Amino acid sequence: SEMTHLQAGLSPETIEKARLELNENPDILHQDIQQVRDMIITRPDIGFLRTDDAFILRFLRARKFHQTEAFRLLAQYFQYRQLNLDMFKNFKADDPGIKRALTDGFPGVLENRDHCGRKILLLFASNWDQSRNSFIDILRAILLSLEVLIEDQELQINGFILIIDWSNFSFKQASKLTPSILKLAIEGLQDSFPARFGGVHFVNQPWYIHALYTLIKPFLKDKTRKRIFLHGNNLNSLHQLIHPECLPSEFGGTLPPYDMGTWARTLLGPDYSDENEYTHTSYNAMHVKHVSSNLEREASPKPMKRSQSVVEAGTLKHEDHGENENTQPLLALD
Repeated sequence: SEMTHLQAGLSPETIEKARLELNENPDILHQDIQQVRDMIITRPDIGFLRTDDAFILRFLRARKFHQTEAFRLLAQYFQYRQLNLDMFKNFKADDPGIKRALTDGFPGVLENRDHCGRKILLLFASNWDQSRNSFIDILRAILLSLEVLIEDQELQINGFILIIDWSNFSFKQASKLTPSILKLAIEGLQDSFPARFGGVHFVNQPWYIHALYTLIKPFLKDKTRKRIFLHGNNLNSLHQLIHPECLPSEFGGTLPPYDMGTWARTLLGPDYSDENEYTHTSYNAMHVKHVSSNLEREASPKPMKRSQSVVEAGTLKHEDHGENENTQPLLALD
C-alpha cells in the first residue's frame, strides 16, 4: 500500500519507536499528512515550495504528530527562507562560503550514531577563522548538512545530538557572536527546522560563553533549554548521556580524533561535479514571493563590527567568574 511506501526502509524497531514516542500511526498517516496540507491555504503570504507526503511527514514527526504544531513549523520553515533570501540563494555544497565552512569542519558529522540511533554533529568553536568564514556561512553549512541528513527517515525519528567544544575559543572570537546573529541561528534551528534535537552539549565553555548563553536564554523554548547541557571540563557528565564508544578522543571517547574533512568529503564527493546528487535545486530555483527589501535587511544581519576595545577594556576581561561553576557536572541553569 501507499502507506508502507512512506515508512519504507524503516526497521520494525524504529517503526515501533515512532509509534511510542511520536504517536505515528501507519493506518492514518495519510489523513494526518492531508490535514496539515489543508492548512496551507490559511497562509497565502507564504510560498510553500514543497508539499509532497514525504516532506510533510518530517514536520509531523518533528512535532509528534500534533498537526497544528507541525503546520506551524512547516510555515516557519518557508517563512525563514523567505525572510533570509540571501542565505538560501545558492544553497548547495559548492557555494564558496558553504564549501569553505564544510572544509573547515563546520559542522563535523560522526559516521556512527549514538546508542539511541541519533546522529552526532560536532562543532569545534576555536577552529572558526573569522577571516575565512562568516558566521552566516557556518550557519548555512549547518542548515544544508541537516537538510541532507533529514532525508534519512531513521534520523527524522531518532534525531540529532550537537556537541560544541569551546576549548581555546577566545574572547575576541566570542565578541563577534552578536545577539542578532545568535537569534538568527536559533530561529533557523529551533523554530524553523523539522528535526528532533536530543541534546546540545557545551564542553569546556569559558565564562564569557556562559554569559552569552544567559543572554540568549530568552529566545529558547523551555523544551530546548532543558536539552542544553553545560558540562564545563567534566567529561564524565557528557559520557553519562553519550557513551564514550560513540565519541572521538577529543571528548574522552574511544574513537580516533575527528578528521575535519570527513563530512565535507561526504557532501562534496571525491570527484565532485555540479550534478552532485545533493545539490538542492529545490532551494536554488526557489521562486519565493519577494518580501519588502527592508524586511530582508532586518532579518539577515551582516556580522557586525563591534568596537572591540570597548568590550575588552571592560572589567569582564580578566576575571573568570565561571571557574568554580565549570567543574560542576551538570549546570541546571534556571
